[in-house]
Amino acid sequence: MWFNLRMPKADLQTIVNHCDRELQVDEIADYDGAHNGLQVENNGKVRRIAAAVDASLANVLKAAKIGANLMVVHHGLFWNPQHPWTGKKRDLIGALIENDMAIYSAHLPLDIHPKLGNNMGLCKALKFTRPKAFFEEKGTLVGLRITTRLRRTVLTKQLEASLGAPPVLLGSGPSVCKKIGIVTGGAGSNLRQAAAEGIDTFITGEGPHWTVVLAEEMEINVYYGGHYATETFGVKSLAEHLSKKFKLPWQFIDSPTGL
Repeated sequence: MWFNLRMPKADLQTIVNHCDRELQVDEIADYDGAHNGLQVENNGKVRRIAAAVDASLANVLKAAKIGANLMVVHHGLFWNPQHPWTGKKRDLIGALIENDMAIYSAHLPLDIHPKLGNNMGLCKALKFTRPKAFFEEKGTLVGLRITTRLRRTVLTKQLEASLGAPPVLLGSGPSVCKKIGIVTGGAGSNLRQAAAEGIDTFITGEGPHWTVVLAEEMEINVYYGGHYATETFGVKSLAEHLSKKFKLPWQFIDSPTGL
C-alpha cells in the first residue's frame, strides 16, 4: 500500500459526529442487529474515504490498496452475533487492523435521507421531481412516491441506464405508469403493502418468486433492479458530501453482486 504522507487529514471523530447528526442515526429505528454509526475505529485520522455498499473483506483490501483508511458503507459488519473470529473472519479483522481501517455504516438512515439517500439518488437518476414519502418501515416512511405519466417502455430504458443493467420487470400493471413507488434494496416481499398505498408501479432491488403471481393478482408493475445496484447511490452521495466538507479525496469501490 502506498499513500502520500502529506495528504490532507481530518479527525475521525469529527467526521463521525457530523455523520451521526446528518443521518440522525440515533433517532431512526433499524432492523435488529443493524448497528448504524462507527463500527470500527482507526488511529483517529482520516486521509482518504472509500465508499462501498458492503463491508466485506474484499472491499476492505480494495480500500486499503487505494490508500483509504475510512470506509462508508450501507451494509456494515454487524447483523448477528459475530463469533468466533476464525477463518475469513480472522482475515477480516486482521486486514482492518493492519490497514488502520475505520468503518462507518448507515443502513435505513442512509436509505431515507432526503438529500443523500438511496431512494433520492435513484429518483434523481430517473429525473423524477417532487417525490413524496411513503411506505412505512420501523415507524418511519422509508420510500418515495412519484406522481407522473410515463410509458412503461420508457421507464424500463431509464432504469437500465441508471442502474447499469436491465431490470427484471413484472409487467402486470398499466402500460403508462402514473403512480410510482421506490424503495431501494430488498422490499419485494412487502409488495402487498406498497400496492395498498395506491401505486401502480413499484421499483425496488429484489423480491421472492411468489411476487410474480401477486403482481398479476394486483395488476401492478414491479421492477427488480438489483439489491446492490439500487443501493450504490447513498454511499456515493455521503462520501462526496464528506469529501467537500472535510477536504478529503474519496473513491467508490464497485463490487457488483448481480443480485
